[in-house]
Amino acid sequence: MRLKNIITIIFLGILVGSCKKVLNKNPLDSLTPQQAFATDQNLQLYTNSFYQMVPSAQAIYGESGSLEGYYFQGNIISDNTGWTQTNPYLGSGFTSRNSQGWSWGSLRNINYFLAHYQEAKTTDDRKNMYAGIARFFRAWFYYDKVKMFGDVPWYSDVISSSDSALLYKARDPRTLVMDSVVADLDFAIANLSATKDNSSSMITKWTALALKSRVCLFEGTFRKYHTELNLTGSADKFLQQAADAAQQVMNGGQYKLRNTGNSLNDYRSLFISASPLNEEVILARLYSNNLKIWHGATGFFSDFGKYQTFLVKRFVNTYLNKDGSRFTDNPDYNTTLFKDEVKNRDNRLSQTIRTAGYKRSNGLAAPPNLGAARTGYQVLKYSLDDPIYDLNGQCYNSIPVIRYAEVLLNYAEAKAEVGTFTNNDWDISIALLRKRAGITNTDMPTTMDTYMQTNYYPEISSIATMEIRRERAIELVEEGFRYDDLRRWKKGNLLEKPKDGMHVPQLNQLMDLNEDGTPDVYFYTTTAPSPQVPGVYYYKIDGTAIKLSDIDKGRILWQTNIVNSYPNYKYFGPLPYNELVINKKLVQNEGWDHP
Repeated sequence: MRLKNIITIIFLGILVGSCKKVLNKNPLDSLTPQQAFATDQNLQLYTNSFYQMVPSAQAIYGESGSLEGYYFQGNIISDNTGWTQTNPYLGSGFTSRNSQGWSWGSLRNINYFLAHYQEAKTTDDRKNMYAGIARFFRAWFYYDKVKMFGDVPWYSDVISSSDSALLYKARDPRTLVMDSVVADLDFAIANLSATKDNSSSMITKWTALALKSRVCLFEGTFRKYHTELNLTGSADKFLQQAADAAQQVMNGGQYKLRNTGNSLNDYRSLFISASPLNEEVILARLYSNNLKIWHGATGFFSDFGKYQTFLVKRFVNTYLNKDGSRFTDNPDYNTTLFKDEVKNRDNRLSQTIRTAGYKRSNGLAAPPNLGAARTGYQVLKYSLDDPIYDLNGQCYNSIPVIRYAEVLLNYAEAKAEVGTFTNNDWDISIALLRKRAGITNTDMPTTMDTYMQTNYYPEISSIATMEIRRERAIELVEEGFRYDDLRRWKKGNLLEKPKDGMHVPQLNQLMDLNEDGTPDVYFYTTTAPSPQVPGVYYYKIDGTAIKLSDIDKGRILWQTNIVNSYPNYKYFGPLPYNELVINKKLVQNEGWDHP
């Protein structure tokens, strides 16, 4: 990497760290590497630049054709959500020419730092702490690459532009890369500060442990369920590491679930607060009104959201009743009207989608808008209640990236997958999540949920595993986990299921969704009535893209003219076409086109 690029990174670090001191009185372009890495402060400034790798809430089209950069849009490739657009990755036209993500700039920055940080005049402990931050981000970088492409080339040193043998080398085995990822995380855990960061924005030992629980759970289950890799023998090793890392966070006593006793608000408050609620949020992407650092989450999920995602009924059915019983044990679960199906349910439902009683900050009722949320289940989890943020793109709420709730879920699942999950494990993980959600009976069920088996996981015979998967989907909905979960469980076939919505009892009838005495929606097939009632959305069932399950009544069926396809080769995305042309040693992932 050229020196002026290093100076650029140091300057970025000054901005990120809000540091007002001057790095060096010499002209920036005269700094040598020895000067750039001379002091503890220099190391801090450089490592501050790595924080730009923390997932943001800004739209960036990713490798799979989805808006992966939108942290709260990570469920676009999901069986539990619908989308107002079509997803090219699930169609037949996605090729290596569409692929992205084979970029290495961030890694070069990290490896350059690791090649020079020892030059600083500071203590070895301080040097190793900064190296721990760098290796944390290198682990995260490679974890994302392996999820996308499988085998990737591992680089631990700076590669010069003249070293063609390394620049154009073949991919390294997944086993080497993931062992190296874990080694990086272990170094970070051993050398990072164990002091809790109350801003939830800095990397500490606890952040590294939490990320390790995520990484090892992914890798352990991927190896277990993707038997074609012939890596099942090492699956339990990763799963045990996931459980151990999660347990260290749990035993550390630094974090807990946010639970003020207000089960109607505690969950959603995590996602709409200006400052991260640091009793639970381990790492967040920060936004600020004062610094004019904003995102557009509210507009994304508002009545004007162009790329809005929304929940499907098949998933909404999995939310338990408040007494812990299953909603789907009611034989009328698929024909219950929206206004009734959202009552007396797990309180996370009303903190995830608009239900009866939801109002904006101006006091006006805000029922689901089916012009935006086509299934009727409109997400509000990240939306600020003030309508001013619907269109101005100036949302300031911080976005949680790693939460203690995820750590509990990682712990429970890893233990269940290795067969050591106990009733006590349930009590210190899943039961706590359900209690926070206002569920009164939080005991582990003793019978299998046949609805979950039929609609999601017919191959799962463990009650504990089934309930943990239910809990994970509900607790982490719209937080960017679902597609990764489907990939690691080898459940991509669920992406082919139709997207269904709320029950429509009949056509050509005004419906009041939130029981405020004002109609909200009118379903019709040919011509909308005239005159129209102000404030009512007239929803056309066109018989092509949108149908009802029983022709003139029933569940909304969304995008019925779209055939989503997820053959097994799509578990790994295609290497970009241009990279294959440049580097003849790269071999395309099976099933994808190549030059």
